[in-house]
Amino acid sequence: MSSIRVRSRREGEYIEVKVLIEHPMENGRNRDAAGNLIPAHFIEQLALTLNSQPLLTVNMAGSVSKNPFFSFRLKQAADGDVLRVDWRDNLGSSDSAEHRIRVNR
Repeated sequence: MSSIRVRSRREGEYIEVKVLIEHPMENGRNRDAAGNLIPAHFIEQLALTLNSQPLLTVNMAGSVSKNPFFSFRLKQAADGDVLRVDWRDNLGSSDSAEHRIRVNR
């Protein structure tokens, strides 16, 4: 099961896209119940493509909250377009998901 959930809907002349990623996003400065440091584990890069064309790349660090949520608007997306979301973290893990834009729901 993917760690990424993507939703989209028409908002006037835009397509609003919401992305939720299940990830611990530990910054390496927090401590567990025993007082031990929790090792850093965070998403370093988030990339989005629309119909195989790069749309945006976000370089992140450990200061983003657990299970990050992103929302953005696309002006040139059309019904049937494919949005792909990819992430990679500092431990080498990664995930991806594809979402087909449906504007006539």
